[in-house]
Amino acid sequence: MRARLLEACVDVLVERGWAGTSTTVVSQRAGVSRGAQLHHFPSKTDLVVAAVEHLTAVRREELTSAVAALPAEARSTRAVLGLLAELFTGPVFAAALELWVAARSDAALLEVVTPFERHLGRETHRFTVELLGADEEQPGVRELVQATLDLVRGLGLAQTLGDDSARRARILDQWALTLDAALARTDTRTRTGTRTGTDGAAPARPDIHWTDSQETR
Repeated sequence: MRARLLEACVDVLVERGWAGTSTTVVSQRAGVSRGAQLHHFPSKTDLVVAAVEHLTAVRREELTSAVAALPAEARSTRAVLGLLAELFTGPVFAAALELWVAARSDAALLEVVTPFERHLGRETHRFTVELLGADEEQPGVRELVQATLDLVRGLGLAQTLGDDSARRARILDQWALTLDAALARTDTRTRTGTRTGTDGAAPARPDIHWTDSQETR
């Protein structure tokens, strides 16, 4: 029952937007009584935040399994970028976008969404590091991973206005080459003892948000 509510909530958000989404509509879509819905999620905000968080986690697990299922010769940076692009062009991202846009002008909603978004950002960053097999102990690698997330997020935004798949494929082709070369250079600098920072250590790495490229300490 809870899962049906969460899935229905994302569907309604994508179809109707934040303003057109209500707990009544979601309950009807899920085939769940209002009483049962209120038991699980007392408010619209509770329901929407839980839906985005839950289904994002489900999609991450699906993509992780998809990468693991790839034969070794196909497990390339480009393949990983394609899977990440799926995460940011799918319905869960569209639903999250509705939530974040609504929070921009709603102080009460923003107070709920901000910590949730920070958590989601950290989890998505960690997930991307794992998919790429990146070593964040190497200087600059964290920033390369975040640049990758910023890129696929932007491509996801472009997709909301129409089919952008052909252009997206060309951009991801080029970014895969760029990312491979950058990671290789970073690895070489580390092996030869080149470090950054005045004390010879890699610089501190701040938290990164999924929806905001600004770094906060």
